[in-house]
Amino acid sequence: MSHLNFEPAARRRSNHRRVTWVSRLTGVVICAALVIAAVVLVYPKLTGPTSVASTVPATPIRYLGVFEPGSPASYAGVDEFARAVGRTPNLVSYYSAWGEYFQQAFAETAASHGATTIVQIEPSNISLAKIAAGAYDSYLTTYAHEVAAFKHRVVISFGHEMNGYWYSWGYHHTPAATFVAAWRHIVNLFRQQGADNVTWLWQVNSLNTETGAPRDWWPGPKYVTWVGVSGYYYLPGDTFDIVFNPVVSAVRQFTQDPLLIAETAVGPLAGQTRGIADLFAGIRMYHYIGLVWFDQDSTGGLYKGEDWRLEGNRTALAAFRRALKG
Repeated sequence: MSHLNFEPAARRRSNHRRVTWVSRLTGVVICAALVIAAVVLVYPKLTGPTSVASTVPATPIRYLGVFEPGSPASYAGVDEFARAVGRTPNLVSYYSAWGEYFQQAFAETAASHGATTIVQIEPSNISLAKIAAGAYDSYLTTYAHEVAAFKHRVVISFGHEMNGYWYSWGYHHTPAATFVAAWRHIVNLFRQQGADNVTWLWQVNSLNTETGAPRDWWPGPKYVTWVGVSGYYYLPGDTFDIVFNPVVSAVRQFTQDPLLIAETAVGPLAGQTRGIADLFAGIRMYHYIGLVWFDQDSTGGLYKGEDWRLEGNRTALAAFRRALKG
């Protein structure tokens, strides 16, 4: 089948999140002012905050994942990342347009490196109602057969960050009930075709004033294996509690499934040494299963000045290696 509505992944991922950063910055400033006031009143002799990273015991990160913009055409970026951070990733992610088939060669290479592939299927400008009604079953059946024949574990995420408004399948564009119906249809079809080697990753975005309640998109425990969360440190003062805790608290109201920080990075504007240590400390503190680092330069997109790459960035790379070791 030809690729439908295909757009290069690098461009999609550098321009996808229409986050209202002004509202976040305003909220951060207000919260910071309140916290400072409370500290001055209650702890007038406090000399400085205690870092979360310094209080969390060092425990292994179960899954270290990465997205490289050259994937799935090439595995070279993943190899370069592994050399840079001193550890071979055991999750590798790529973004797949609707109509694009399973990239088995990439997944085979990943498996030979001890890694599991995450496929982020993006139904851009596709009717989810038609997916739910079976209009794309021929494509999905072929895809399911390819995944089943692969034998190794594959993680599949369909329509990630659906609680945000920046995608055609998301908030304000497609009813949540329609998304749920499409998700369930896809899972059921894959299972009917014998693709029992799939880990289903249901992935929401961190919360802000313009995202919807995650519960609305929840397809139910029978249809989800892992919960994924996307979130970035890109404002000065961003912390794990600010970026991730609100969305995880919302998700934990209806599921205790294993949780993966499925797309994340810390940019220069947020303070990479502090932010990377805080990110890893948060994952350890809350016993999440791991993270997928978005190793791409987004300076030309909406995140002005944010180059998420570790390679070539001595400060960020040193912080990452320290945090990874604990």
